Amino acid sequence: MKKLSVLFAAVMMFATVGVAKAQKIASMDYEAVLAAMPETKKMSTDLETFSKTKGDELNKQAEAFQKEVQAYQAEGAKLTGAQRDAKEAELQKKQQNLQAIQQTAQNDLAQKRDTAVKPIIEKLNKAVEKVAKASGFDFIIDAGALVYKGGPDATPLVKKELGL
Repeated sequence: MKKLSVLFAAVMMFATVGVAKAQKIASMDYEAVLAAMPETKKMSTDLETFSKTKGDELNKQAEAFQKEVQAYQAEGAKLTGAQRDAKEAELQKKQQNLQAIQQTAQNDLAQKRDTAVKPIIEKLNKAVEKVAKASGFDFIIDAGALVYKGGPDATPLVKKELGL
């Protein structure tokens, strides 16, 4: 019985080595290909424009709020207690509204980025899959995740597939 289990283990070891040697693995610089895609460059420009527009709007509102706070600080001593309380409540509400607008702008930017990046990633992944099938690769691993790279590099093939 013990000889049978040792024989089985030896057969499994040779079978595993045979399967591992049959697999073809390549690496690619996923981030470099993604950055080189014209769609990514256009998306970055569009997002920067969107972000700048939202940022400018927020800055205008923040400046107006700051002026109002400064005016209150200058005139606050002349107000009655009830007037000060009312003005402070109004300023606090404006500050909360400004923070909510800022949070909404950040969420809008993140949503816009996610929506814009999805088709770009899908296009890149399809190109990687097509190159892998055409070149007979079983795996294409991101080069950034490798400690040692000695195998083929699929980056030029994927760039060629994408027309870069």
